Order: sequence, then structure tokens, then C-alpha cells
Amino acid sequence: MKRVAEKTDTTPHSRPPLERMLRIHEAIQSRTFPNATTLGRALEVSSKSIHRDVAFMRDRLDLPIEYDDRRFGYCYTQEVSTFPTLQITEGELFALLVAEKAIQQYRGTNFERPLLSALKKMAASLPDTVSLHLADWDQTISFRTSAEPLLNLETFDALARAAARREQLEITYRKPGRKQAELRVVDPYHLANVNGEWYLFAFDYLRGDLRTFVPARIRSVRPTGKTFTRPAGFSVDERLRHSFGVHSAEGKFEVVLRFTPRVADYIREKRWHPSQQLRALKGGGVELRLKLSSLGEIQRWVLGWGGDAAVLQPAELAASVREAAGAILAVTAGGQHRRSTAKKQPPHHQQHRQ
Repeated sequence: MKRVAEKTDTTPHSRPPLERMLRIHEAIQSRTFPNATTLGRALEVSSKSIHRDVAFMRDRLDLPIEYDDRRFGYCYTQEVSTFPTLQITEGELFALLVAEKAIQQYRGTNFERPLLSALKKMAASLPDTVSLHLADWDQTISFRTSAEPLLNLETFDALARAAARREQLEITYRKPGRKQAELRVVDPYHLANVNGEWYLFAFDYLRGDLRTFVPARIRSVRPTGKTFTRPAGFSVDERLRHSFGVHSAEGKFEVVLRFTPRVADYIREKRWHPSQQLRALKGGGVELRLKLSSLGEIQRWVLGWGGDAAVLQPAELAASVREAAGAILAVTAGGQHRRSTAKKQPPHHQQHRQ
């Protein structure tokens, strides 16, 4: 009998639970004392489904529903003006507005449609009247990104579908600095947005190991027709636990950095890494300690602070920062020298060079 009832509830004519409960509410409010049999017949579901709906309305939505033994039907014991489709506080509504703005970073991806659909469903369930100065709140918060990744949306969607369906892919991938793209066969395990950048974590058959790919560098995607099983122990969070970005598994490094008083407050205001330890220095500076698995990304981060950051350890990080800073200085000095030489040349010489 249980299977028959469940099958009846999933017929094409069966209404969604929320719509059924709205109809039940209207029938009870009409004071016709409907019961499970008459409601089930009208809504084309089993009596058991009606009993479940009524129990939900009474226990979860706090509607004052009782069964009248004399009238053989349901009734409200108190006046009910509207159906409480969704109870929401002002703070929760503000959180929804924040979520809607956050969706802007997913515009164009295959995440946009389901996210907007979910928000629209929640908005449709709100009471007809909400006391809120929406225009004021809309001016209160926004999301901006300084460098938006350029994505081929067809490629991105193909990667997301393959990861969800566990379908093996053949991709052509161009690494930075390479003129030619390489053909790779990969099992796409996971797509992750790390610090505003999208990355694909996939098993690379050419390398025989897990690799990280940037979707923007993928030139073409083709399913091989094969499927794969994602390893039970795979976890992006675990893989990136000791990474400063997405690079990992290169070693274990104790990183110690010293920052001047001018930028110390900026360092204190953020949690840069789960392993970080901060120590105040005399004069207002701050020392930052990290445990990392790679040095490439932390090197670029240190360079971004210019002369306000110094590497105390490890020695190889200090050396790479000095080398990179020297290269920047040489390029900058060379550019200034060329511009200075060009200014000293007579106009006719400049025209001849053009």
C-alpha cells in the first residue's frame, strides 16, 4: 500500500507540496470543514499525503488546525488572515540582498541560473507587504573585483558538467609562456574559486598525477566517452590546507616575514592563512609566521608590499625575492634610460626611427 500511495503522489497531475498546502488553507478558511478524503480527491493525491501536509501546517507553520469530530473535517480554532508561506526577519532579508549582489561574480557561468532561481523562489514566498527601505539598503553594500577572470563560458560549463557527471575529458591546454597548446586527457575532480580565480583540479594522465588547471587557458574540451571514479580521499580543502593560494605539495616551509609600522595594521586586519601567527614588534611593526607547502605565491605577495615587507626566513624565499626585485629594478631603470635617451634626441632623429 505504501508504494501505491507514493506512486499516486508523483503523478503528473500532483501539485507541489506548497501549492497543496495553500489549497488546503483556502479550503479550511472557507469553513466547509474539508477532510483528508475530500481534499485528496480534489488535489489528486492520497489521504496520507493530506495528513502529512496538515501535520506540517500545524507543527511547522504554527497554524491552529484541529479536526472537528462533529463536522468530520478540519477547521481553524483561531482567525488566520494570511498563509505564513515564509517567516523572515529584516536581517535575513538583508542577507538575501547581499547574496543577490554576490551572485554578480557568477554572471555568465552555469551557476547563475540556479542561484537566481533559488532567490526568486524565496522572494515569491515572502509576504505581500514587507516594510523595508530597499533603495537605501541597495546603496549600502556592493561587491567589486579589481581583476575579473576572462572565461569562455562554453568551456566553463563543459568542465562543470563533466565534473558533476564524472566524465573524462580531452582538453587542449596552453601553459603560461608557451606558444603551443598541449593535448591532455584528464579526470575533472573539482572546480574551485580561490581568491576570485577559477581553477580545475583534475587527474592528468600525461603527468600521472593530480594537476591544477586554469579554465581560461583551456582552448578546447571534448568528452572521451569514458567515466571515472573520484578517489574517496580527495579533498580540495585538505590539498590546499598549507597553500597560500593553489600551489601545494612542493615541501614544508616555515615562513617568517616582518612588516613596517606603515602597513602593520593592514596585516593585522586579515587572516591571511590558517597557520598564521602574529607578533607585535617594538616601534609598531609586526611579524607574521606561516607554515606553507610552496613559496611561489608568497613570493609574489611579499613583492606586492614593496619596501614595507622583509623576509626573515626561509633563505630560499629571501633569495628569490631579492632576485625578483633586482629584475624589476633593472627593467624599470632600463625603461627610464630609454625614455631619457629619446627625449635628448633631436626631433628629426625620432621621426627617422619611427
